[in-house]
Amino acid sequence: MDISRSGSRPTNRGAQEWFTGDVHLEQLFQAGEPARVLGASVTFQPGARTAWHTHPLGQTLVVIAGRGLAQREGGPIEEIEPGDVVWFSPGEKHWHGASPTTAMTHIAIHERLDGRHVEWMEKVSDEQYRP
Repeated sequence: MDISRSGSRPTNRGAQEWFTGDVHLEQLFQAGEPARVLGASVTFQPGARTAWHTHPLGQTLVVIAGRGLAQREGGPIEEIEPGDVVWFSPGEKHWHGASPTTAMTHIAIHERLDGRHVEWMEKVSDEQYRP
């Protein structure tokens, strides 16, 4: 058993090449081999969002605070709120983040495949974010 105590994990700013706006990430867990799962708490300030990206084995988001937006390529922008659980299929191009006026926090859970857990792509433009 391994216990990671609250307050013992650093919070880092989201990298500018992968995020737009003010984003903070706390790595919650990253299982060692042979397990592949990892999870993070991600807080997006109003208007902040990810770039388009995919996950080789999919991604689950559990919204725990605020109001957010999520979109898969070719689909409508969906509003998400606390208690919502969002699943993106393996390889599904998508983005997610806060609403324009309200911060949002979610727990992101995904798995590594051959050492990789995400493929980052182009940023979501302001026009795509607020059509």
